[in-house]
Amino acid sequence: MQQRAKTIQKLTVKEEELMNFFWAKGDLFVRELLEFYQEPKPHFNTLSTIVRGLEEKGFLDHKSYGNTYQYYPVISQEDYKNGALSNVVSKYFKNSYLGVVSSLIEEERISVEELKRLIEKVEKVEKSPQNI
Repeated sequence: MQQRAKTIQKLTVKEEELMNFFWAKGDLFVRELLEFYQEPKPHFNTLSTIVRGLEEKGFLDHKSYGNTYQYYPVISQEDYKNGALSNVVSKYFKNSYLGVVSSLIEEERISVEELKRLIEKVEKVEKSPQNI
């Protein structure tokens, strides 16, 4: 899964907004996306263009119903989040998750208590029967 996550492209703000609708609601027609917006709603053609772009990037696929398409996500939100995290760790921390944690400690964004809980989680995973 890690390898696949690294190949996931980054989404623009608008693309991520639309993907969040798909991840929350499932299969959708473009006209249904309009219901999730308050006034002033984006134009149908604008949403349609973004959705087709998401399909080209491999985030969505569609089912045909005559002249209309119903789109559905082919990449889970979890896979996208893991890919985004992997990209940040790779780009800014030379693939070092230890570097990420060290940075959080240095910037005081993680407390000693949170770090202790994290260590406990790691120790539990290492002791689980799957890892023996």
